[in-house]
Amino acid sequence: MIRLVSVLVVLAAVALGAGMFIGAGRAPGPTIEIHQPTGLVGRNGRFEASIDPTDGELTSVDAVLEQNGSSWPLFSLTDPGDGQLTQESDTRVRVSRDITRDTHPELTPGPATIVVRATRTVLYGLRERDAAARVEVEARFDPPRLSVLSSLHYVNHGGAELVVYRVTPPDAESGVRVGERFFPGYPAAAAGVEGADDATRVALFALLHDQDLTTPMRVVARDLAGNEAEIQFDHRVFPKQFRRSSIQVGDRFLQQVVPEIVARSEEFGTLPLPPDAGLLEQYLAINGGLRRINGERIMALAAETAPAPLWDGPFRQLGNSQVESGFADHRTYLHDGQEVDQQIHLGFDLASTANAPILASNTGRVVFADYLGIYGNCVIVDHGMGLQSLYAHLSSISVSAGDSVTGEDQLGLSGRTGLAGGDHLHFAILLQGWPITPMEWWDSHWIDDRIMRKLQLTP
Repeated sequence: MIRLVSVLVVLAAVALGAGMFIGAGRAPGPTIEIHQPTGLVGRNGRFEASIDPTDGELTSVDAVLEQNGSSWPLFSLTDPGDGQLTQESDTRVRVSRDITRDTHPELTPGPATIVVRATRTVLYGLRERDAAARVEVEARFDPPRLSVLSSLHYVNHGGAELVVYRVTPPDAESGVRVGERFFPGYPAAAAGVEGADDATRVALFALLHDQDLTTPMRVVARDLAGNEAEIQFDHRVFPKQFRRSSIQVGDRFLQQVVPEIVARSEEFGTLPLPPDAGLLEQYLAINGGLRRINGERIMALAAETAPAPLWDGPFRQLGNSQVESGFADHRTYLHDGQEVDQQIHLGFDLASTANAPILASNTGRVVFADYLGIYGNCVIVDHGMGLQSLYAHLSSISVSAGDSVTGEDQLGLSGRTGLAGGDHLHFAILLQGWPITPMEWWDSHWIDDRIMRKLQLTP
């Protein structure tokens, strides 16, 4: 009887082991995800894929590039070559490497395939299971083609200009690069350029107040495959003299503005300040750190611009207003006779009467209407093609984000919220979020000559 039981136990163990062995043969292989490329391969591409053996160990990973019956290695676990292997999680790894004309000179324009194969252990290493993933791509090596159609580009330091150009293929991202700043182009037909086809673009660009007069300006393009091109265009830069001024920061002013800004600005809590920071120390954090955070918020709103001009004719200055501060004034702040800070004032301070009605300076759509740190109650209106206007220190706001406005619509009333010592309007013109001088946009002759003349260009 004992012998029979022993035999049955052995048979059961064998059966269980056989079942586990057979079951392991049905286990899935590693999970493979190809991140890039997913559509096009250009002159400077990148291959990246993730592999996860889950509860096993990777025993092999091989990635190849196939085209017209030929195959070229991208990565191998046994011979990584120029590839990189990084750990993404406890079990998941990422393999990557460059795909360029230099690394794969045999690759020709046209369809190709990326194939990744991987093997993992199962059943404590007694068996292995494999898996494969592939993605169809197209090799494209020709850079975009660019040509400039407009002429006579006169750029004031701190001011804007407009260029009309052609780019093929039309789906390439393009615009003007001024130094490290990029100003995107928009379809010329939507902007009103007569006879414009899908390849014609217009771009507003600027030489910002903090850029050198010799900063290079180029029309640039990057297609979906990552191929890039750039060309020069004729332009002439005119210098501008920015003013310098000193501002006394008194204790009464600090008591007036600091507590409210601290109370209404959640971002203030992220600034590095000791718990016992006094009013002056808090003010300096507001004038520097919070100013930077507010600027980043304004930059983010530039993405909400319309692709076509919404404005109509010249912009309007606050009626019967007196200019208290100009664009790009360099301010030195003094407290008790000592210099405590320096900042650049990037707008116009316009004074009228207390609680003066503030009208939209031109047609557009409200993209922001709320409290904004140093700007207090603030409204930002989008006028299309990256152009926006900002109205700050309002005592009240009468519009909401999403509202369409014209030059007859009231945005609110002037005030002294934010970093304002008295009732006035801080007015700014922004291009892709960067402040530029409003004076050009108030000038009907400048609008006609620098903007409308080019928008009426027939390609």
